Amino acid sequence: MSRAFRLPTTVLCLLAASGIPASDLSAVAQSYSSGQNVSPAYEGWEQNADGSFNFLFGYMNRNWEEEIDVPVGPDNGIEPGGLDQGQPTRFLPRRNRFVFRVRVPPDFGNKEMVWTLTTRGRTEKAFATLRPDYFINDVVMASETGALGAGTSSPEIRANQRPVVTLDANQARTVTIGEPLSLVAVVVDDGVPKPRGRNQIGAGNATAARSAAADTAGVNRAYIPPSRVTVGKTVGLHLSWFVYRGPGKVRFDPSQVKVWEDTRTGANSPWAPLWIPPPIPHDGRWLTRATFDTSGTYVLRALADDGALLGYQDLTVTVTGR
Repeated sequence: MSRAFRLPTTVLCLLAASGIPASDLSAVAQSYSSGQNVSPAYEGWEQNADGSFNFLFGYMNRNWEEEIDVPVGPDNGIEPGGLDQGQPTRFLPRRNRFVFRVRVPPDFGNKEMVWTLTTRGRTEKAFATLRPDYFINDVVMASETGALGAGTSSPEIRANQRPVVTLDANQARTVTIGEPLSLVAVVVDDGVPKPRGRNQIGAGNATAARSAAADTAGVNRAYIPPSRVTVGKTVGLHLSWFVYRGPGKVRFDPSQVKVWEDTRTGANSPWAPLWIPPPIPHDGRWLTRATFDTSGTYVLRALADDGALLGYQDLTVTVTGR
């Protein structure tokens, strides 16, 4: 059953003052654990060395707990170029940014690429174009994911390189239901940005300090308006496996750091207050076991995140009956 949580009156007043139409406030004013739809998002474009371009997409699952599966097809398709262009079919909760890229040729011009997604009976579209104001680079990505405050950078962050992930077994794997599958990912990173909490990098430090003071004073920090326009994030290299495509549930051991923006206190998420990055293996080899409860074909993604930039590799796994 879906659980709804209503925002405080003070927050609603702030939303109204921001210009959100009154007809939309009822939808904004509640937060749901399940039962809501997913919206595709066009994040922007980047240019490749050969003159081609990448369109970057993400999404917003309006649920805090429910994961939604939508197979590639009319309800989850991208055009032009064919419905399947590497988009996810498993949609994790809340905001997921820069999830996948679609490469287009240098002469793509003024055309549009459209990702159509239908969930919970509602169809939404993301429209990708090469308009100049949609250009993004690594500094923009670091800011959007919360490693930096909006509009800020440094020589260190401008020199940051994306983590590189390789898998011990890149070929497709086969396993039976209930049989643990060993996963080994090797991550190479430049150590930038250095592991630091949000209070040390300006990515939410004012909010954290004010929230702590408010808690001490006995004031609910949910009533404290945000001091920044981008989400806050703790930086520090970590690797997470998750289901990118697949028909069933997968249990990972050890439990993986969340790759979606779970901002709740105590969550195993870089966006959660007080989160600390896990220790980095001395040899750079991250060991995980995955156990599947349903037969079928899965795509598992190994995502390395240094707090600002992402690198990943996908692994196809065929799961058979016992």
